[in-house]
Amino acid sequence: MEEKNYEAIIEAILFTMGDSVELDRIADAIELDKKETKEIIERMREHYESEDIGVRIIELDGAYQMCTKPEMYEYLIRIAKQPKKRVLTDVLLETLSIIAYKQPVTKSEIEKIRGVSSDHAVSKLVEYNLVQELGRLDAPGRPLLFGTTEEFLRSFGVQSIDELPVLSPVQIEEFKQEAEAEMKVNVDI
Repeated sequence: MEEKNYEAIIEAILFTMGDSVELDRIADAIELDKKETKEIIERMREHYESEDIGVRIIELDGAYQMCTKPEMYEYLIRIAKQPKKRVLTDVLLETLSIIAYKQPVTKSEIEKIRGVSSDHAVSKLVEYNLVQELGRLDAPGRPLLFGTTEEFLRSFGVQSIDELPVLSPVQIEEFKQEAEAEMKVNVDI
């Protein structure tokens, strides 16, 4: 194997492992002795430091780690501070609405209202920190109870669930008629 290939292998090892890797482990992996391995790593370190590259290799108590150069931290912080774009699909919004208005509520209650399985939707809402497990219902099977989080309140600009809009009886009747019409269309198909 050429020395250039050794460098590529060491680079791949350090990049993939993330944490520091002991010199003897690297040497064993590339089947060279520790002295030769250390020489290759030192040349790599010099190359990374002298070039306009965003990463470097550091030595930590006989082990090596690939990490970001300190002068790049500012850019990493900018990326980390950017809000993650979460997409709330119609299914997620529908499920979230049911949870917000009916909480505490079980998945089976959500599914009864929606008419379809809601496992994925509830899992996504938990992942987005808009919904949380509130405990278990004291009933056979002890199903989980779900409710909204503080993040939900922040995201929707309300201080408490009491501030959610109240549906008028006319709106409720319209929604029922729409749901029944959709169910009829789906049955006819």
